[in-house]
Amino acid sequence: MEADLQNAYAVLQRGGVILYPTDTIWGLGCDATNASAVAKIAAIKQRVESKNLIVLIEDKNQLLKYVSEIPEVAWDLIENTEQPLTLIYDQAKGLAPNITGKDNSVGIRITTDEFCKKLIRKFGKPIVSTSANLSGEMAPALFSEIKDELKKQVDYIVLHRQNDAKKGQASTIIRIALNGEFKIIRK
Repeated sequence: MEADLQNAYAVLQRGGVILYPTDTIWGLGCDATNASAVAKIAAIKQRVESKNLIVLIEDKNQLLKYVSEIPEVAWDLIENTEQPLTLIYDQAKGLAPNITGKDNSVGIRITTDEFCKKLIRKFGKPIVSTSANLSGEMAPALFSEIKDELKKQVDYIVLHRQNDAKKGQASTIIRIALNGEFKIIRK
């Protein structure tokens, strides 16, 4: 795992794109603060850049670095969830402008995956996590489901967990308003 961490870190440092396993499914990742790196992911996925991307952070203490205000209900959801949970917050800050929605919202997930935690800690910044597929296609639950066309376009493919047989599942997504009201986007 150490060689993978070092190689992925080096690619993120120079604004590249990695293909990596997360706590949910296989994803494309880059520096969430680097607009040109984020644009590369949009190009690889053949996706409209105005569509929001999910950002991974290591722990809840990092939230206030990237969101101006955290509604109280968000802390409750974070503390009481047992499955991967992405929360969409208003008032993003410190991230690439092409990550956030037109309304300046951002989807953030606190990763539970040990590789992702170590990579984010080493990198010192959040990383993008978007499914490793072309826009509109099925998200890959296993490494073997990722198309070769996509693999050829990334700067580094993480070796860790490529042989996993247990299928991952996308996170639940909940949008939280500043007044505490929330809406389930994906279950």
